[in-house]
Amino acid sequence: MGVSRALLRFLVSLSLIIHAAVTTANFFKPFNVSYDHRALIIDGKRRMLISAGFHYPRATPEMWPDLIAKSKKGGADVIQTYVFWNGHEPVRGQYYFEGRYDIIKFVKLVGANGLYLHLRIGPYVCAEWNFGGFPVWLRDVPGIEFRTNNVPFKEEMERFVEKIVKLMREEMLFSWQGGPIIMLQIENEYGNIESEYHQGGKEYVKWAAQMALDLGAGVPWVMCRQSDAPDNIINACNGYYCDGFKPNSHNKPVFWTEDWDGWYTKWGGRLPHRPAEDLAFAVARFFQRGGSFQNYYMYFGGTNFNRTSGGPFYITSYDYDAPIDEYGLLSEPKWGHLKDLHAAIKLCEPALVAADSPQYIKLGPKQEAHVYRVDTNTEGLNLTQYGSQSRCSAFLANIDERKAAVVRFLGQTYHLPPWSVSILPDCRNTVFNTAKVWIYHVGAQTSIKMVEFELPLFSNISARQQFTVHDEVSYFSKSWMTVKEPIGIWSKKIFSVQGILEHLNVTKDHSDYLWYITRIYVSDDDITFWEEKQVRPTLTIDSMRDVLRVFINGQLTGSVIGHWVKVVQPVRFLQGYNDLVLLSETVGLQNYGAFLEKDGAGFRGQIKLTGFKNGDIDLSTLSWTYQVGLKGEFSSIYTVEENEKAGWSDLMVDAIPATFTWYKTYFNAPDGTDPVALDLGSMGKGQAWVNGHHIGRYWTLVAPKDGCQRTCDYRGPYNSDKCTTNCGKPTQTRYHVPRSWLKASDNLLVIFEETGGNPFDISIELHSVRIICGQVSESHYPPLWKWSLPDFSDGSISINNTTPELHLRCDDEHVIASIEFASYGTPQGSCQKFYKGNCHAPSSLSIVSEACLGRKSCFVGISNSVFSGDPCHGVVKTLAVEARCASSSNTLGASKL
Repeated sequence: MGVSRALLRFLVSLSLIIHAAVTTANFFKPFNVSYDHRALIIDGKRRMLISAGFHYPRATPEMWPDLIAKSKKGGADVIQTYVFWNGHEPVRGQYYFEGRYDIIKFVKLVGANGLYLHLRIGPYVCAEWNFGGFPVWLRDVPGIEFRTNNVPFKEEMERFVEKIVKLMREEMLFSWQGGPIIMLQIENEYGNIESEYHQGGKEYVKWAAQMALDLGAGVPWVMCRQSDAPDNIINACNGYYCDGFKPNSHNKPVFWTEDWDGWYTKWGGRLPHRPAEDLAFAVARFFQRGGSFQNYYMYFGGTNFNRTSGGPFYITSYDYDAPIDEYGLLSEPKWGHLKDLHAAIKLCEPALVAADSPQYIKLGPKQEAHVYRVDTNTEGLNLTQYGSQSRCSAFLANIDERKAAVVRFLGQTYHLPPWSVSILPDCRNTVFNTAKVWIYHVGAQTSIKMVEFELPLFSNISARQQFTVHDEVSYFSKSWMTVKEPIGIWSKKIFSVQGILEHLNVTKDHSDYLWYITRIYVSDDDITFWEEKQVRPTLTIDSMRDVLRVFINGQLTGSVIGHWVKVVQPVRFLQGYNDLVLLSETVGLQNYGAFLEKDGAGFRGQIKLTGFKNGDIDLSTLSWTYQVGLKGEFSSIYTVEENEKAGWSDLMVDAIPATFTWYKTYFNAPDGTDPVALDLGSMGKGQAWVNGHHIGRYWTLVAPKDGCQRTCDYRGPYNSDKCTTNCGKPTQTRYHVPRSWLKASDNLLVIFEETGGNPFDISIELHSVRIICGQVSESHYPPLWKWSLPDFSDGSISINNTTPELHLRCDDEHVIASIEFASYGTPQGSCQKFYKGNCHAPSSLSIVSEACLGRKSCFVGISNSVFSGDPCHGVVKTLAVEARCASSSNTLGASKL
């Protein structure tokens, strides 16, 4: 019997080993990770690392492989992500690691692509994510106070962090196990609020660091924005610029965990954009001045599906103006410009990792050089001795915000645009300048994202030559159905108490909505008093967040929007008993700041009715009935399984827009693979579901009419108000519907509308890059990839003997279908507005067409020989091209519902 048990244990162990071998394939030969004062040390070698920030729940698992591949193609070495506690432990002790929260699958995909992973466990993440990533149940733990020296909080935090570290170890995902994880993070930007907690904050930092180290993960830990990080924790910089950052110890390297390449957006806000020139400048300056790890926050932003957007009032899109947009498309010229920047930095890596610090050379009043040499024992710079033993790389910066500069460096002259850095991998030849985008930089292109519409189903349009129309297939049905949402009580799961309860204490964030219901008696004397005094009673609340709807006898009387704002709402009562219903709504829970557990939602302070004959009515003394959520929400009428039970009726085309109403229809998925979005610009405020998948909140709040800039000047320090667009328009009207959520036909769309809208004007759209442009001069740098060729590395071919190239590239599943403009000579204008100059090579169009038509990408050399001669002697020539991409399925479109 004993032998049998031993055999059984052996077989079980063997099966576990086999399972581990199958499911946790070694992505790398096991390697150790450490660091010194200069850089992270991977497998015994210092590395300069480019990291791409990418949050797995903000995309679907089906999108992950393409997004990771595009990050790698863009030059990333590392993927960085937070771990989202409230997604993984929605109920205490009940863990969820499936679907968009399948973090194990995500980490393995990163490793399978040959990339490293920086895992930011937190577990506070901020991230414009609901409640900063904390599960709402955490605030109900007795005696808890978040993020300080508080035993209940520390116990819960340690339990979750240990869970994640243990899970990664069991799946063999740390570097020393052959996995991709090279670094972890504990806490997040705690230094911003630490002083609010006084001594408790200081003790908490020490505890969090030691707790993390004691878990034995075997890789370095970081804390960002934490100047008092303990000795064994790397403190890192977050911000728009980190080139002046110094860690709190000479033994720690300079890390940039969040390079803000854009910014988030609120409902009713303008759309921020960070210029590619300024972003590249910031990154180049960081590596120029001694940085070694830099992460884009975000490289892909994605979508706040469900109710995951933080607050107050963050929109569903988390595009962030990132190099890869919300739909997974490349944002040009930002993605391409950064790709070239990364390639240039990698060319400098041998010198960057060899030198403990750069040599500083002042080139002018606002111009400077930082020089890195492989041979650090050599006095001076000997440019004739570039063998394998000695190399030199340099960064030349012009930090003047207005003026270009001409500088002398090591006997040569260099032209530096304002607010720019030139990178010289060999201390002689410029391969990249951060300010030379679109027009000047080799390979960079401008891409115009197009939204393609199919013809409406309900109107006659004769210009059919402009669209591809499939008469036999329409994406949407011609009908909508509707059902009203009850106001106030709708279920037996209600309760009544005296007084006003805090919103989250009641809802536990299972819904945005909480109904407060009571009755108010109005006497004849009150009515007479109001008529004689010509006044109206008023509802006053000291403070509320985020949205308040006031109903009197079932009718919507008023709405208030704001974050902890005072409410003064006139109301109108009838004689006798009146039903007073207050609907409190959250639009994303607070995700930043101290004392999050105390922030709450709903109402604060006094709440009363003023203007009655016998004085004010203190509503907090009345009995209130509480109803959580919406009937349709808790009945799951948005799901395929439950929607037929809701008692739908047909919606007439001429129906008056209604408040608090559910709508549904069916639609067919557009052909092809282009990303899909719903245009909900005709609606007001609410939520939407496709085949039961919650695509998020929607709201057509309009941005201010002023504050946007006609042109964006990249020069000078960036802030989120500097380069904004979309003034006077709704902040967001298009909402991403991932392809994996769609069937070929009969897709169920369900919408809950609060304020009134017209669902017949909703449309489905395809997003893709349709127009691409490039403009490159013959005097500019040759392609960066040529620098890695043996002939260049050994010096047998001079970089001056190579030809610049223009590179055009369409998205996946698309090819270059037409050349709309091509001119080699002195073309003028910009993308979509090019025109021929005084000098033009007649062969321009035919040469470019032959090289590019029918191909996904193409290269065209910039030289007289390519274009059959010199069209104008003594003039520097430029090639400008505008091309149109088309889907291989040749399907366009969006149709009206």
